[in-house]
Amino acid sequence: MPTQAGQTGHAAYEPGRGTRLAQAFRWHVPLMTLAALMAVVGVVAIVGILVDDRVLTGLPIWAKPTKFALSILLYSVTWAWFISQLTRLRRTAWWMGTVAAVLLGAEMVIVVGQVIRGTTSHFNGTTPLNAALYQMMGMLIVVVWVATLVVALIMFRNPGPDRARNLAVRAGSLVALVGMALGFLMTLPTKQQIAEDSPFTGAHTVGLADGGPGLPLLGWSTVAGDLRIPHFVGMHALQLIPLVLIGLELLARKVTLLRQEKVRARLVAVAVVGYLAELALLTWQALRGQSIVRPDLLTGLTFTGIVVCVGAGVLAALRAGQSRSERSLSTRSS
Repeated sequence: MPTQAGQTGHAAYEPGRGTRLAQAFRWHVPLMTLAALMAVVGVVAIVGILVDDRVLTGLPIWAKPTKFALSILLYSVTWAWFISQLTRLRRTAWWMGTVAAVLLGAEMVIVVGQVIRGTTSHFNGTTPLNAALYQMMGMLIVVVWVATLVVALIMFRNPGPDRARNLAVRAGSLVALVGMALGFLMTLPTKQQIAEDSPFTGAHTVGLADGGPGLPLLGWSTVAGDLRIPHFVGMHALQLIPLVLIGLELLARKVTLLRQEKVRARLVAVAVVGYLAELALLTWQALRGQSIVRPDLLTGLTFTGIVVCVGAGVLAALRAGQSRSERSLSTRSS
């Protein structure tokens, strides 16, 4: 975890909130600037949902900017913190983060601009302008993905002293890259679009047209498959897998067994495998045109198998740690 820069050691002095925010802002100024802008965009978009009654593809027209702003905010803050921890190739990582920040900002300009124009930003080829903007977004995201990959690989050149933390951060970044890549499945034209020579190319929903019944705000289809689900779950492995590690470290204050680095590392490994298995299941479910809220028997059995395997892995990791503790105690007593 990061150390508090400028910590004086005097108990009587507590740095103000402004000081802490300024320190966080220096992690990576372009990414943190983008995060601040996305916070503003998110607030504006939420107000838009409340005051603008327009609906697009079955959702309030400002729902997409709201979701994108929140997702980009999380991406920016997480990568800014990761980059700030690097000791090797940090300058290269800084430039990659800057490229990602600029291009993600450009993408949001297009998303918000299209909302203002009252049309969709994705899959839209209804006019030369709409087609050009959609193609531009695709190119921007490809470059962001490559920049993110470069930073993820640089993290492998910067090992920390704790194996569990190394695994959580590295695995989270790589799974997030898989999740980002899954978004490209949505850009493929559907059979109906091909048959009708539609000006739209690609869709979120599998099995039905976009715009049907969906979960509130998220819009994930409740009647068909939806590729946004694995895309979302995969991308946010960047935050969720490290959160597993943070949870284990907090529990270690009360659970002696979790104070062993190997135990925490094994549990993180189990979490990563389980996460990948669930991501694969969600992708398979979506591609079969099956709604997330209406899984069939095969999906249910597969999910149950994943839960059982993860549970077995957790027990195995804990037992291995317990055996090691018992051997250590035996050696000391002898």
